Amino acid sequence: MSILKYTLCFIQRKSELLMLNRFKAPTMGIWNGVGGKIEINETIEESVQREILEETGLFIELDQITHKGLVTWQEKDHVFGGMYIFKADVAEDLYYNTPIKTDEGILDWKRIDWVTDKQNEGVGECIPYFLPILLNDDKKYHHAFYYEGSRVVDVVVKEQISMMK
Repeated sequence: MSILKYTLCFIQRKSELLMLNRFKAPTMGIWNGVGGKIEINETIEESVQREILEETGLFIELDQITHKGLVTWQEKDHVFGGMYIFKADVAEDLYYNTPIKTDEGILDWKRIDWVTDKQNEGVGECIPYFLPILLNDDKKYHHAFYYEGSRVVDVVVKEQISMMK
């Protein structure tokens, strides 16, 4: 059983990420990775693989999906949400023509430098902080985002020691 309720995966092809601009809240109108709620009796690995398939139509083998840690949101010492984060590597020659409109939103390949630009208000506010680490470091990290109201006031990143893949 997992502690957090959600998974999020960034699918990388060369210098691009397959991103989803969701039609529904809470991330409506912004570009994000693919993922969703972990179902009862489902491991986080099974959840992320299922979510990738449901949201993109791509079946990605578990050995291509790497658990990279977690992201939590908290106020002072109260955690009010979070997700397990993953990276999936696909073949450089994978043909996946975008943009594609799905029931979830619009899928499109976005350049990594565009997604990680801290001036980019078109992606989830936490992404430019944790994504460069996720993409470039082999270790797993816990990225704790501290809020006051709706504003991020601090980010604490700690290496996560885990028995998971």
